[in-house]
Amino acid sequence: MTSSTDTRWGPVWLDDGRVQFRVWAPGAEQLSLRLDGLDTLMQRDERGWFTLEQSSVAPSAAYSFVFPDGFAVPDPASRAQQGDVHGPSLLTNPTAYQWQNADWKGRPWEETVFYELHVGTFTDEGTFRAAIDKLPHLVELGITAIELLPVAQFGGNRGWGYDGVLLYAPHNAYGTPDDLKALIDAAHGHGLMVILDAVYNHFGPDGNYIPKLAPDFFHPERHTPWGGAIAYEKPDVRSYFLDNALYWLDEFRIDGLRLDAVDQVQDPDSEIELLIELAQVIRERFPDRHIHTTTEDNRNITLLHERGPGGEITLHSGEWNDDFHNAAHVVATDETDGYYEDFADEPLQKLARTLAEGFAYQGEPAPHNDNKPRGEPSTHLPPTAFVDFLQNHDQVGNRALGERLISLTDEKLLRALVAVHLLSPHIPLLFMGEEWGETNPFFFFTDFHGELADAVRNGRRHEFAKFAAFRDEEKQKQIPDPNAADTFTCSKLDWSKAEGSEWLSFYKTLLKLRHDRIVPLLAEAGGDSGTIIASDADVLAVDWDFGTKRLSLRANLGGETASVPPAIGAILFSEPGNGTSEGDGTLPPRSMFYALDDGRE
Repeated sequence: MTSSTDTRWGPVWLDDGRVQFRVWAPGAEQLSLRLDGLDTLMQRDERGWFTLEQSSVAPSAAYSFVFPDGFAVPDPASRAQQGDVHGPSLLTNPTAYQWQNADWKGRPWEETVFYELHVGTFTDEGTFRAAIDKLPHLVELGITAIELLPVAQFGGNRGWGYDGVLLYAPHNAYGTPDDLKALIDAAHGHGLMVILDAVYNHFGPDGNYIPKLAPDFFHPERHTPWGGAIAYEKPDVRSYFLDNALYWLDEFRIDGLRLDAVDQVQDPDSEIELLIELAQVIRERFPDRHIHTTTEDNRNITLLHERGPGGEITLHSGEWNDDFHNAAHVVATDETDGYYEDFADEPLQKLARTLAEGFAYQGEPAPHNDNKPRGEPSTHLPPTAFVDFLQNHDQVGNRALGERLISLTDEKLLRALVAVHLLSPHIPLLFMGEEWGETNPFFFFTDFHGELADAVRNGRRHEFAKFAAFRDEEKQKQIPDPNAADTFTCSKLDWSKAEGSEWLSFYKTLLKLRHDRIVPLLAEAGGDSGTIIASDADVLAVDWDFGTKRLSLRANLGGETASVPPAIGAILFSEPGNGTSEGDGTLPPRSMFYALDDGRE
C-alpha cells in the first residue's frame, strides 16, 4: 500500500522491474486496474490514493482505471494514450530512449531568442520528427530557443493545445514520447534550447475525468474563465503540477517552461504560492543546468521576477510583455478595439515606457479594466526580465481572420518596428514564419464534435460581435469554423516562401548583430537602466546604461521627417540604411537607428 505521504502521480517503475500503478481518487470507495483487459482491485489508503503493483508488465501495456459500475477512465497522469483522451493509457519506459546529447546544460538567459511554434502547423506533416528537419533553418536564422505550444494530450487531433487534459502525455497526433525526445535531443545537438508551454490554470472540456476521480481537485465555489478553480493548496493536487514540471525537465530534458495565464493560478490558501514554490523546486533540483521559466500574467506584477542581490535570477526568468506588443500593434495599425483600447491614447509614449521600464501600466487606471489600476512599478527590474514580441499565437490566432502583422501595416513601418524589437535589450520572441514574411493566417482551430463544437463555434462568433468589423451577422459568418479541417490546414506554414525572402535576410542580419553586440551588454543589465529621452508625436528615443556602456534607440515612426535627440556613440544599425539622414538631427519617415557608446576613451 502506498505511503500516506507519497503524492507522486502516474505509474512508477520499481527497482525489481515491477510497476506500481497509482491514482488519487478520493471520490471513489473502490477502483480496479484494467491491465491488458484484466481487472484487478486496487488498494485504497485513508487519503484516497489507490495503488497496485504488477510484475511482468510490457513497457507498452494498455491500462485504465475502472469504477464499480464498469466505467473506465485513463490515468490523469498518463504518459501516453492508445487512442484519444477517452481511451486507455499506455505504459512507457522512461529510460528507453538513448540520448545523443546527454551532456547538454542549456544556454544563459541573456542569449535567449525565442521562436514560438505549433507542432501541427509548423510542417506539412505536423509531427515532432518532421520538425527536426527544420532545425538548421532556425540555427541559421539566429534562434537559440524553440518554444513549443502545449503538447499535452487534448481532445481531438487538431488544436492549439491549451485544452489539454492529460498533462503528462505528449499529444499522439504529433508522435510518440520518444519522438518528442528525439526532437529535443536534436535541438540540443544544434545548440537550441527547448521551452515547453505548460497550462496549469485549467483543464480542457473534453476528456477531463479528474472531477469524477477527485472532486476535491477543484473549488466548486471559485471559477476561472474556463471552469472550476483548481485547489492548489491541497498537497495531492499541488504535487500533480510540481511533479509535472519536473517530469518534463528531467525525463524529456527540456530547458524550461512558459507558464500560461498565471493570473488564474490563484493560490491564496497556501503557505507558499505554487508559482514561487515551482520556481524554487526547479532551481534546487537542477542547479547545474540553465533552466528558464517565463510567465504570462496580465496583472503586470513583479513578485515572480525579482532578482537576487547580485542581479541573479532566483525565481522566474522573464515575463511575457503584452504591453510592448499592444503598444507596438496600435502604433503599426491604429486598431483600438478590445484590449487595444488601453493603448489608444499616446501609444508611442506607452511603447517608450515598455522599452525603458518594462510595463506600460504600472498602477495607472486601464480603460479596458473598467478604469481600475493595473500593474505596479517595474523600473527596478532589468530589461532581460521582459519577453517582447510583435506577434505570437494569441495575438495572431485570436484575431477573427487570423491575419499576421505583415498584412495589417506598412512594410517600412514594420521593418522599423522589427529592428526596434530585435535589437532592444529585452528578450525577443518570434512567431513561426514571421522571419520570411509569412502571409498564411494562423487561425484558432479545434477538433470538437456535437454540442461542444457548436458551443465553441458560436462562442467565438459572439466574442467578435463586439468588434466594429463583425457586428453584422453576415460578417460574423465569415469567421472560420474552428472545427473545420480547412481552418487547421490553412494555418500551416508555406516554407516555399522562405526561399530568397528579403525579410529572412533582414531577420538574419538583425539577429547576428544582436548576438555579436547586444548580448555581451546584457550580463551587466541591471534595474533602472532605461531612460525615456523622448516620446513626442512620432519620435521614439530611449537610452539604456550598462555599466560604462550606453545603447541608444532613436526612431521616427511617423510619415514626415522629424527631429530626434542626439545619441552618443557609433551607429550600430539603421533602417533604412541611410536612416541617420545628414547628421542634422533628423530622421526620415519610418526610420530608426541604434547607437552604441562602448565606454572607451
